[in-house]
Amino acid sequence: MNQPKFDAIRVGDTLPPLALAPINRTTLALFAGASGDHNAIHIDIDYARKAGATDVFAHGMLSMAYLGRLLTQWVDQRQLRQWGVRFVGITHLGHQITCTGKVVDKFTVDGEQRVKLEIQTTNQYGDSKILGDAVVAL
Repeated sequence: MNQPKFDAIRVGDTLPPLALAPINRTTLALFAGASGDHNAIHIDIDYARKAGATDVFAHGMLSMAYLGRLLTQWVDQRQLRQWGVRFVGITHLGHQITCTGKVVDKFTVDGEQRVKLEIQTTNQYGDSKILGDAVVAL
């Protein structure tokens, strides 16, 4: 991993995007097993339809995990200081998620140099699914 340097980072700089394979039923089943979240809305089409959905859809935390991957491919996880998201759309089967981040602020806290990032996931149509921010120490 090529660690970013605080002095080299500029407001407006972007993180290398993380493009993922389309969401499929196997991905949802594997995430359910790994996370312990076996909510039927994500794995049982009959249940999803009874709940008013046309099909199962991705766990919100799966997309948040993808954002975690975006961040930890840029910096070591020990450098994360803050991270929060808002779920703004459903990630359906077949959606190809891309995670992106942009530097929006640089500052120092107790002598530690940090940057604030806006992060998000979007599908192949450009629809936002998660919006958030993160603070990392550099």
